[in-house]
Amino acid sequence: MQQKTLARLMTALCLGLCLAFTAQAQSTYPSKPIRVIVPYAAGGVVDVQTRALTIGMAKELGQAIVVEAKPGANANIAAEYVARAPADGYTVLISSPFFINNPLLESNLRWASSDFLPVGRFSMSPSYFVVPMSSPAKTVAEYVELAKKAKPALQYADGGQGSTQTMANEMFRHVAGIALESVPYKGAPPTIPDLINGMMSMAITPSSVAVPQIKAGKLRALANINSRRSADLPDVPTIAEAGFPEVTAVSWYGMHVPAGTPPDTVRKLEAAMKAAAATNEVKERLVNAGGEEAFLGQADFVAFIKADSSRWEKVVKIIKK
Repeated sequence: MQQKTLARLMTALCLGLCLAFTAQAQSTYPSKPIRVIVPYAAGGVVDVQTRALTIGMAKELGQAIVVEAKPGANANIAAEYVARAPADGYTVLISSPFFINNPLLESNLRWASSDFLPVGRFSMSPSYFVVPMSSPAKTVAEYVELAKKAKPALQYADGGQGSTQTMANEMFRHVAGIALESVPYKGAPPTIPDLINGMMSMAITPSSVAVPQIKAGKLRALANINSRRSADLPDVPTIAEAGFPEVTAVSWYGMHVPAGTPPDTVRKLEAAMKAAAATNEVKERLVNAGGEEAFLGQADFVAFIKADSSRWEKVVKIIKK
């Protein structure tokens, strides 16, 4: 009897210690550097905007934030890596439209959206329909006419399946009724040399990568696929103005952590993101990186993802017909 009582006491003591340690770990978070995993190549729009934000977040949290690029497999390498990481808030995934689109397009993923908890959205960014300066196409309609006559099919640069740019390309091919051959790249930056030299006939490319080349006269922008013109390139029409409203799309960037991450830890990350995104310094950095501050807290981010998922699910059904 005494042994059973002692065993119960020991169990209760261990349980109490575990709860105390857990509470202490949550209250002291973060007590070491945080790793933020970017699923695309270093130097690309996602990487650059992530660094713009995390500089501010590091100040808010009082800890270093290390940004690490893990590109490849249409962002699935990074997603799987973070999904398998400890749920302690020290490994964070930068999410973008691949988080919605990959599960719609691929049946053999080794991660699921249920493996993650959303933290918040911090930025949105336009993309541009670009062609080499050597292209005779001066408008999207002229490019369509070229594509209809081309044999073999014209090639276009694909910066990563599941991205907004890829989905917009797929929708463009469908609504324009043209055959184009996709050439995959590990992110948008590696597509630029082949676009400039004319090896690729076109691409839909994030603003941070496209705008410098457009302003330098190395690429020609035929349309902005955002819903409104950009102050950066006000003379470039929207894709709707160019005659293809169905192709309108905007890239977004947010943060997710592994499922099971303590709620208090998620709240601290969310609060740091909100505070950082509100500073003039971060806003300016995001604009310089081709984006704009567009913070959404966890609850609003969940609603946004649900609505965006519904929209792209319909697009995928159209594409697959």
